[in-house]
Amino acid sequence: MDTNYLSANWHQAKGKVREKFGKLTNDDLLEIGGKIEVLVGKLQERYGMSLEEAEASVTGLKIDAEGMKLETNL
Repeated sequence: MDTNYLSANWHQAKGKVREKFGKLTNDDLLEIGGKIEVLVGKLQERYGMSLEEAEASVTGLKIDAEGMKLETNL
């Protein structure tokens, strides 16, 4: 995943991230603000993932600019 794309387009992508990772709260999404390292930390916290699992989940995200389609390995 292009982490720069996620950061630059967080406003549009956060709804899809919330759909995929439903345990993330609105406050979590505000705190994440497109920062990959914060997203990884929140996935660890909310889902009990290891660092490697959380990083793999974020790396597995594929965001399509037109449709904002989100796919992951979870």
